[in-house]
Amino acid sequence: MRRRVLSVAAAAAAAVAGGATIPAADADIQQNAIVSENPVDWTPHVLDGTVRAIAVVGKKVVVAGNFDQVKEAGANKPTISRHNIFSFDLGTGKIDTKFVPKVDGTVYALQPGDASSVYAGGSFTQTNGATLGSLTRLSVADGTAVKAFDARIGHGPVFAMIRRGSRVYIGGEFTTIAGKAHSPLARVDATTGAADSGLDLSVTDPRQGALKVFKMAVDPADSRLVIDGTFTKVAGQRRYQIAMIDTASKPARLTTWATERYATPCNRDAFDTYMRGIDFAPDGSYFVVVTTGGPFGNTQLCDSAARWETNRTGTGQNPTWVNWTGGDTLLAVSVTGAAVYVGGHQRWQDNPYGSDSPGPGAVSRPGIAALNPVGGKALSWNPTRTRGHGVETLVATPTGLLVGSDTDELGHEYHAKLGMFPLS
Repeated sequence: MRRRVLSVAAAAAAAVAGGATIPAADADIQQNAIVSENPVDWTPHVLDGTVRAIAVVGKKVVVAGNFDQVKEAGANKPTISRHNIFSFDLGTGKIDTKFVPKVDGTVYALQPGDASSVYAGGSFTQTNGATLGSLTRLSVADGTAVKAFDARIGHGPVFAMIRRGSRVYIGGEFTTIAGKAHSPLARVDATTGAADSGLDLSVTDPRQGALKVFKMAVDPADSRLVIDGTFTKVAGQRRYQIAMIDTASKPARLTTWATERYATPCNRDAFDTYMRGIDFAPDGSYFVVVTTGGPFGNTQLCDSAARWETNRTGTGQNPTWVNWTGGDTLLAVSVTGAAVYVGGHQRWQDNPYGSDSPGPGAVSRPGIAALNPVGGKALSWNPTRTRGHGVETLVATPTGLLVGSDTDELGHEYHAKLGMFPLS
C-alpha cells in the first residue's frame, strides 16, 4: 500500500512536533504522467535485510524495515550502521547523521506527521530504550520520541498505518491500547496517541493463524477505510479477508459493501491470508487490491491486481477489472492517476491463463509493472528489477516513485533495496 506524502507547503505551515496542531488530511499524490524507467542515481543503498516502509516528510525521506547497514551512493562512501530505520535528503541522497532512533524490532509502517515528525509502527516495543509499545512518533531532526504521543500499543505488532489529518489509523495483531483490550483495528489521536472511541469495531474469526489486520487504505476525504487480513467477520457480519468501513459516520460503521471473491482457498496451507497491498486512487473513486496465493487460474483472485469501485453498495461485489500474474505474488500497489504501479516477485502481467508459465497474451514484467487504470492492462513501462521476495512498498511523491524491496537491481542498475523513478 502507498504511504502518504506531506507536501512541502503543508509542512511549512504546520507546527513543530510536540507542538499543537497536526495539519489537515493529506491528499493522495496525483501524477499526470508515467515515471521514467531510469532510476535516479543518488538514492542511498541498504546493504542487508529488507526495506518495508517509506515516508516523506518535507525534504526528508524516512526509510524503515529490517536492516543494519546503509551507504550513500557514489564511490568510496563509508558503510553506516542504522538499525531498521534511517533518513536521507530527498534531493541529494545524503544520509542524515542526526536521525538515529533506536527500535528493538522490525518497522513495518511509516506515516508522515507534521513538518518535523514521523510515525513508525512495527514489531518493536522499545524506542530509544523506553517501553512505548509498537507505535511511536519520532522527531525527524534527531530521532527522539515526541513525548506528547503515548499510544502504548501492546501485545502484538502494527503492520499498517494511515494518517488523515488529526487521526492515525492502525492495523495489526495488537490486542491492547494503553493497557485496555482493543481489536487489531484502531484510530488514535495524532497528537496524544489516545484511542478514538469513534472507531471501535470488532474484527474476528481468522480464517487461519493469528487474527490480524494486515493492510489498509483510507480515501483522501477520510470517508472510507478498506482493510484486509485474516479476519472473516467485522462487526459480527461476514467479511472474508476484506471490509469497507464508513469513517465519516460518528461512530464509524461497517458499510454494506462486501465481496466473496476473496473467500476462495488460494493455497490455504501456505498463507494465513493471501491479501496484500491496497491503495485508493487520488480522487478516491476506486481502490486496487493486490494478492499472493498461487496459480489457480482466472476464476479466483490469487496472484492478481483488482480494481474495485468505492461508491458501490451491497453484497456480491465484483471487480471492475483483474490483472493476473499467472502464479507470482504481488505485494505492493500505488495508484497515481496516470498508472497503477504494482510490485512483487512477478514474472509476467496480463497472464490469466498462465500457471507459473507465460500463457496467451502474457507480457514480461519482472518484479514491477504499471497497469492502465482503465481496463487494467499492463502499460509499456518495463524498467525491470531483480525479483527476490519482492517490492514491499511503493510511495508516490510529486517528483517520482520510491521503491523499497529486498533486492539490489532496479532499472538495470545497482540500487540496493531502495530506489526512485523520477517523473520525466
